Amino acid sequence: MKTETIAAIATGLSNAGISIVRISGENAFQIIDRIYQSKTSNKLLSKQTSHTIHYGYIMDEDQVIDEVMVAIMKAPSTYTREDSVEINCHGGIVVTRKVLEVVLKNGARIAEPGEFTKRAFLNGRIDLSQAEAVCDIIHAKNELALKNSLNQLRGNVLDLIRNIREYILRDIAFIEAALDDPEHISLEGFDFDLTQHINNECQTIERIICEAKNGKIIKEGIKTVIIGKPNAGKSSLLNYLVGEERAIVTDIAGTTRDTLEETINFEGIILNIIDTAGIRDTQDIIEKLGVEKALRIAEDADLIIYVLDSSTKLDENDEVILKLIRVKKSILLLNKTDLHSKISVDEIKEKTGSPVLNISVKEKVGLELLAHTLKEMFFEGEISFNDEIYITNDRHKEAFEDTLQSLRMVLDSIEAGMPEDFYSIDLMSAYETLGKIIGENVEEDLVNMIFKEFCMGK
Repeated sequence: MKTETIAAIATGLSNAGISIVRISGENAFQIIDRIYQSKTSNKLLSKQTSHTIHYGYIMDEDQVIDEVMVAIMKAPSTYTREDSVEINCHGGIVVTRKVLEVVLKNGARIAEPGEFTKRAFLNGRIDLSQAEAVCDIIHAKNELALKNSLNQLRGNVLDLIRNIREYILRDIAFIEAALDDPEHISLEGFDFDLTQHINNECQTIERIICEAKNGKIIKEGIKTVIIGKPNAGKSSLLNYLVGEERAIVTDIAGTTRDTLEETINFEGIILNIIDTAGIRDTQDIIEKLGVEKALRIAEDADLIIYVLDSSTKLDENDEVILKLIRVKKSILLLNKTDLHSKISVDEIKEKTGSPVLNISVKEKVGLELLAHTLKEMFFEGEISFNDEIYITNDRHKEAFEDTLQSLRMVLDSIEAGMPEDFYSIDLMSAYETLGKIIGENVEEDLVNMIFKEFCMGK
């Protein structure tokens, strides 16, 4: 099938050392032959060996546009499995755009966002889960997210789905064969074997779904709200975590009246932090609105970090906060431990059941335990990427959940003594649903929507 030749700038458009203009499609070599002039040879690039780099000029008729290095890659051993060319030009905005203009002028069209990767998927080089991993790699906010996306790009989700689908397909084939030829193939005892197979598959999928919460946190971060009474040290904690004076810190209670939001990489964990107004009963209208907003935000948080001034006793304002965090994942920080403490750690633990850390933001004491506590709370310690699969995509999670439901319906049919052809219906539903994750039987609109999330040139 003939496809249009596409081109785009594959690097960030800025004043940099090098920019790359990428071309892919049946006419990629014809285009580069028209606009490239070698410094050392008259041989056309289309006649050169694949996966080689050549030094010369990009020309617009008789005008030199830029001095370049051009990589040529012949199908099918390319990212898109099409003939591909990458022009490495100087990184100025004007010159890069000019090189692209010349490419477009000579027969290419501008690529849509993600169209190179979309062609890699459509041409069978990668499956849909791997294509989505490419986008996740580009947008990875931390090392954990990057490692997880790289594992998915290497095919760990694909391999898992292929294995499960293979077992399901074997069972479907056996049922169909036995129903077609009952004289030679018996279904006696098959219910027991099928139950074992499905239970194993369900356990695997249940584990994947359970770990999805970790995958989402790895990718998007932990929505974290810092809460506490005025002057407890919330803003000082935010400044410490951010590494700069992001929030105003004074001895005057009620300095923070609205929320401050920051996304930070805290020892490999992404925290989407919101610093809130101090919680207290106040007659100041603006401060009161800030307090109400703080309580609303805390109710939707993944994590509440409750900062207490250990040098002051608990009061009715603390009771409001304690009531809130009893039903939320929380870490309590007893700040100002360099001063005489008036709060009992055991009392706080008994009231909340949450981890309690003694710290001093001012003296930078005890804060090293915060990262360890976060990992224990959200990841049950360290995250291992050896055999674990963490799905980060809501589409994948929904498909796994639908698959699990279909497999459980098979178990229900077995228990109810239903005819074997009922098993095949739900087994096939599970098989097809898993196929949607890797791009089989997937609607064109969904594919287009996925690749629109990509950046230009990828």
